[in-house]
Amino acid sequence: MSLVMISVLALCVFLIQVPQGQTGCAEVDSMTEAVAGESFLLGCISCKRREEVPGSATVDWHFKPAGTEEFIHIFQYKYPSPTILHGNFEGRLEWQGTLWTKDVQIGAISIHNVTYNDTGTYLCTFHRTLYLSIHEEHVIISKEVELTVVEKANPELTAVISEIMMYVLIVVLQLWMIGVLIYCYKKIYDENEAREARKAARSQNKLIDSKEPCDGVYLE
Repeated sequence: MSLVMISVLALCVFLIQVPQGQTGCAEVDSMTEAVAGESFLLGCISCKRREEVPGSATVDWHFKPAGTEEFIHIFQYKYPSPTILHGNFEGRLEWQGTLWTKDVQIGAISIHNVTYNDTGTYLCTFHRTLYLSIHEEHVIISKEVELTVVEKANPELTAVISEIMMYVLIVVLQLWMIGVLIYCYKKIYDENEAREARKAARSQNKLIDSKEPCDGVYLE
């Protein structure tokens, strides 16, 4: 149970942090079920194996409609501008990947106003150039996403999201309880220290009092 909760927290941190920049990279598969009339994020991530090596990349998206055999080129991102290359997607595709750098590692795009005609296979391709000290290395990475368009969200997906939120809440509550326990332990510890200090002070006072002269004789 603890490993599951830790994994969920790590995934949440990644989803929040990675789109903002290159502070981290993890290759997470795209979701595959979109709801008609809504927006959908086509995920595509290709992490560099050596972060210290400078590089640049362009990202191409191709689409093969269900029941057909050929891919059509629908989108390209080449720093700093994205380009929509097919009329059926005009005004509906939006770049959601890496910004402000040629060193692209996140190649996600959003499809707005999804239709049933968007069902099919999407191919994401990174054309990456690594600038090594001696020469340039060219690498091509491709990933496919099988997209299904449905009328409404799958209840199972909603249940998964609810379960994730439940785990997150459990973790937060456990952290809160640990904080309370630490606070109570510290308070009890400080009170015990103060009590021992008072006892020591009283013992010291008694010892001093016992050494006061009595009929000219000191008690040893």
